[in-house]
Amino acid sequence: MAIKGRRRGVIGKLVRCAFYGALLVALILVGLVLLEAIVPPVSTLMLARTVQGESYERDYVPLAAIAPVAVASVIASEDARFCRHHGVDWDALHDVMADADEDGPSRGASTITMQTAKNLFLWPWHSAIRKGLEIVVALGLDQVWPKTRIIEVYLNIAEWGDGIFGIEAAARHYFGKSASHLDAREGALLATALPNPIRRNPAHPSAIQRRLAANLMGRARDSAPWLDCLPGTR
Repeated sequence: MAIKGRRRGVIGKLVRCAFYGALLVALILVGLVLLEAIVPPVSTLMLARTVQGESYERDYVPLAAIAPVAVASVIASEDARFCRHHGVDWDALHDVMADADEDGPSRGASTITMQTAKNLFLWPWHSAIRKGLEIVVALGLDQVWPKTRIIEVYLNIAEWGDGIFGIEAAARHYFGKSASHLDAREGALLATALPNPIRRNPAHPSAIQRRLAANLMGRARDSAPWLDCLPGTR
């Protein structure tokens, strides 16, 4: 009887977790639809700074006001299969998990859609629960928003330095120009900073950043075949 009671207790907890998880995801997906009417959307990091009384720089701009070469460089750096997957790159995720050791994965497999989902709705610190929610929300995000909307929002909420959010604020802060006037090198240098925006400065790049940027410039030049979901960006 005691064993059966424990089993019922475990099953009950799993059912409750599944219910609350499904409810949370449903609320987030409703939030995605509502965000269409909110201009400009803000990230959880931006909200946290506001709550803490800290300021930040951000000027929301439409995708058409961002230099195509900068868009191509960011996608090449962060998620080259952006136009090919439906929110989650399962092949990349499988490879990362296959290479993981007892300490966990040594690298990430977050797509731009997953990063957008995290930045809009979830907390920044790593956990298995957050990653699971990130995947589910990204799948929903890909169904609700077109690729053009996803990349536009991502570029406008990504962190590019302490208190610097969005590519327009980053372009003005680091290069003294608008995002629409970024050249190939500047766009590539901004892309190299995304993995570690606090330590990497696009205006004063390290040797590694310069090498990465040179590689991204070449990939951006050849971006037409893999950016067919973004008319006008190629």
